[in-house]
Amino acid sequence: MRAAVRTGWRIGAAAAALRGRAGRPLSQAAGEGGTGEEGGGGSGSREAVERLVREHPVVVFMKGSPAQPLCGFSNAVVQILRLHGVEDYRAHDVLQDPDLRQGIKNYSNWPTIPQVYLNGEFVGGCDILLQMHQNGDLVEELKKLGIRSALLDAEKDEEKK
Repeated sequence: MRAAVRTGWRIGAAAAALRGRAGRPLSQAAGEGGTGEEGGGGSGSREAVERLVREHPVVVFMKGSPAQPLCGFSNAVVQILRLHGVEDYRAHDVLQDPDLRQGIKNYSNWPTIPQVYLNGEFVGGCDILLQMHQNGDLVEELKKLGIRSALLDAEKDEEKK
């Protein structure tokens, strides 16, 4: 399986480099990029951030949107999720809300964006998600969320050849 994961990453990285951005939106939900300002303090308050990270099994705080990431690291996270077939996730554009941008950094005690949360738990940024993708851990973490990685299907197709 790890060979399929590595191959999938190389293919996705090459395609991303050619396009320069993610392309089409992954899902309606992924493109929303809401800030969660309703009640309980500003969008950067601990309570507001807590609501956002728990609103969906997969949540990404990024620069830009899945349809148009505005930094290479955010683009890489979108591409990794796309390779695994994760289309239903919440993405929040921190460039649209400076309070949220600082609030998520305070919440996670992690200084950089993007930030990925699985089932309300902070996973890390681009580098950690890439590492999880390369060593197969992301497939296992997605399975815990009830999400079957598309790379498993790609691996089966490769074995049939």
